[in-house]
Amino acid sequence: MKITVINGTEKYGVTYKLKEFFLNHFKESSEITEYYLPKDCPNFCIGCTSCFMNGENTCKDFSYINKIEKSLLEADLIVMTSPAYVMHTTGAMKALLDHFGYRWMPHRPAPEMFGKRAVVITQCLGAGAKQAAKDIKHSLSWWGISKISIFSGSLMSNIFWDKLPSKKQKRLTKKINKLAIKFSKMNYKKPAHTKCVTKIKFKLCRFIQKKVSKSGGAGLDYKYWQEQGWLNKKRPWKHYKKENV
Repeated sequence: MKITVINGTEKYGVTYKLKEFFLNHFKESSEITEYYLPKDCPNFCIGCTSCFMNGENTCKDFSYINKIEKSLLEADLIVMTSPAYVMHTTGAMKALLDHFGYRWMPHRPAPEMFGKRAVVITQCLGAGAKQAAKDIKHSLSWWGISKISIFSGSLMSNIFWDKLPSKKQKRLTKKINKLAIKFSKMNYKKPAHTKCVTKIKFKLCRFIQKKVSKSGGAGLDYKYWQEQGWLNKKRPWKHYKKENV
């Protein structure tokens, strides 16, 4: 089993601690690849749209993005972590997600994503953990992932794990371990179920692609959908099951 972890900060704080508790349930049986932001993707997306118009390999940050994407596509489980900064995910995580705009469903989603599972781990001192998780989940869902679970914790006392009240430590540890046990018992040889809402999004994007082509605006995205066979009867979740089960 392969796990890819994207850490939204390089700090070894409470989020890191919670992530380690989660991964402890997989370390003996899994190959875990981790990335730390901004170190492993130090640049902002500048909105040049080259990835949309000319292909992702033309992105100025392709060397960073391509490496991370390969890990994501190979992973059986994706873990995304981020503390809440001003009630949202970290700027480094947002910058990474912006780079993957071309993988959103209206553009060129990877068929592998439709069978994956993901966990989002967030925490904050006060409010904002749920919103930070929502920022990340939003992108993951538009990549085609249906099975996304969220862990969010509110510290309310101190930003350092060792200085948290023991009662708070036990509560957070129990909660993250419960989630880890749930995911450790899953059968990763079988792709995750693609939910109805994901299929509806796909159907809408398929309609848009057909509409764009009729108006004479067909480009790289349309060609990709055509090559995948999605404008006909093929569907990414069915293709993924056929290839991997």
